Amino acid sequence: MDAVLTPLLDILRPIGITEPVLQFMLVNAILGVSIYLTLHAGMFSLASAGFMAIGAYVGALLTQQSDWPLWAALLGGMAAAGVIAVPIGLPTLRLRDIYLAIATIGFGEVVRVLILNFDDIAASVLTTLQGERVRFRLIEGARGIKGIPTLTETWHLILFLIVLGYLLTRLHRSRFGRAMAAIRQDETVAANMGINVVYVKNMVFILSAVLAGAAGVFSAHLTRIITPAAFGFDKAVDILAFAVLGGTSTWIGPIVGAMVLTAMPEVLRFLKEFRGVFNGLVLLVVIVYLPGGLVNPAGWSRLWQRLGRAQTASPSPSTGVD
Repeated sequence: MDAVLTPLLDILRPIGITEPVLQFMLVNAILGVSIYLTLHAGMFSLASAGFMAIGAYVGALLTQQSDWPLWAALLGGMAAAGVIAVPIGLPTLRLRDIYLAIATIGFGEVVRVLILNFDDIAASVLTTLQGERVRFRLIEGARGIKGIPTLTETWHLILFLIVLGYLLTRLHRSRFGRAMAAIRQDETVAANMGINVVYVKNMVFILSAVLAGAAGVFSAHLTRIITPAAFGFDKAVDILAFAVLGGTSTWIGPIVGAMVLTAMPEVLRFLKEFRGVFNGLVLLVVIVYLPGGLVNPAGWSRLWQRLGRAQTASPSPSTGVD
């Protein structure tokens, strides 16, 4: 793997993309696929940030407190996010469109607030049970967990994305994948065709949560410190931006969007405080001129046609002599 990574990093380093930047690009690519799954099934869910927090904290505690290896902590974080997604999805997925988005944003905020107050809540419960004051410190509230071992390596992320891409390709060709597409097109018609809409939507929601949990585990073992502030509303918006920029016509779109948006602040470091403005302009231009995202051949074709018509309609310069 080093034989491939070293030449790649040698090419990317002059434009500001070092190996740590590449690692976070890959982590965000996993988050992009997470939200892609729900959008592909017609669900406007913004819960990925909350499930990422669950995966990050569970994975960090397993490696730091119990000395679990990364692969075991990864499975633990993914399982925790998936299990919590079950009771959340059953009532929440009855909502649609903006109402589902608001509900899932609320879930993310509940997760963040619970993490902030988890130690105090646990101490109160233990004090009540034991009849004496108990001091409990596990996740340290707003200060977060520090000293997490740096276990995530670049090849872990690349391998995870390769396997994920293979599974997504198989998923889209399967009966379940076709059911997802049918639900996105028209949920009522899909139900009349015999598709179990409730089952499919909940399974997609769980799969999305599992992927977000995996991204959380990988991220926690890159940053070495996690705090509740890292998984707030702004993180949910960032994850949505990955899908908006890359497009959702294919699972490659959110991966490209995530990697581009993550790399741009480093590539455009020379712009200093104006980097955020440029990011916003890029998103605005894509939304206006490429509403299907960067990875959308039909959108590019329509854009070139519009440009061609504009050039044809523009008046030619006069060649007459005064």
